[in-house]
Amino acid sequence: MTHQANPKVAIVYHSGFGHTHVLAEKVAQGVRESGAQPVLLRIENTAQDFAPIFAEIASADAVVFGAPTYMGSASAAFQAFAEASAKAWFTADWKDKLAAGFTNSGSLSGDKLNTLTNFAVLAAQHGMIWVGTGLPPAIASGEVTPASINRVGSSLGVMAQSDNAGTEVTPPEGDRETARLFGARIAWATRRWLKGQAETLAEAA
Repeated sequence: MTHQANPKVAIVYHSGFGHTHVLAEKVAQGVRESGAQPVLLRIENTAQDFAPIFAEIASADAVVFGAPTYMGSASAAFQAFAEASAKAWFTADWKDKLAAGFTNSGSLSGDKLNTLTNFAVLAAQHGMIWVGTGLPPAIASGEVTPASINRVGSSLGVMAQSDNAGTEVTPPEGDRETARLFGARIAWATRRWLKGQAETLAEAA
C-alpha cells in the first residue's frame, strides 16, 4: 500500500530502560516534521502477540527497526519479533518497502554494528530497500562532543550511547538530533521511492 502524499513510516522498536524509546520518538519527530506519518510500535516482551504490529507494517511504506544492543546483539524481545516475522516473509508483505535502523548501548562501541547488520539482513530477507544515515562522522568536523551529530560515526544506521542515568539526561543532545535528522531522511527517501514507483507504473500503463 502506498501513501505518496503522506507516506506512513512504521517505527518498530524495543526499549529496555527507556533510552531507545527516546531515540524512537526523535526518529518519529523527524519523520513528522518532514511531512510523513510516523507510527510508533513498541515491542514490550518476547511473548506478546505481534499480529497488530505486523498489520501496521503491512500498511506502511517504510519501516524503521530499533533496539538496544545487549551483549553485542539486538535485545531478545526484538529478536523474538524478527523470528515471528517469518509469516510476513512467506507472503512477501514487506517486499519493496524502505527499511532503516537505530540502536543504543552503554558503550560508545558495544558492538552496535552487529545489531544494525542484523537489522539490514532482516530487511534484505524480506526484500526491503535499506536506507543509511547519509551523515558524515562527527570526527570529520575536527571535534567530537556529546552534542555532535553522528558522534559515533555510523553510516549503516543510527548508533547512540546512553550512560547509566535517567532519560532526561541521556542519550545526549547529539544522539537525539542524529535520530531526528535520520527520521527526516527516511521520510524524504520514502517519498522519493514512492514517486519513482508511481512514475514507473504510469509509464507501464
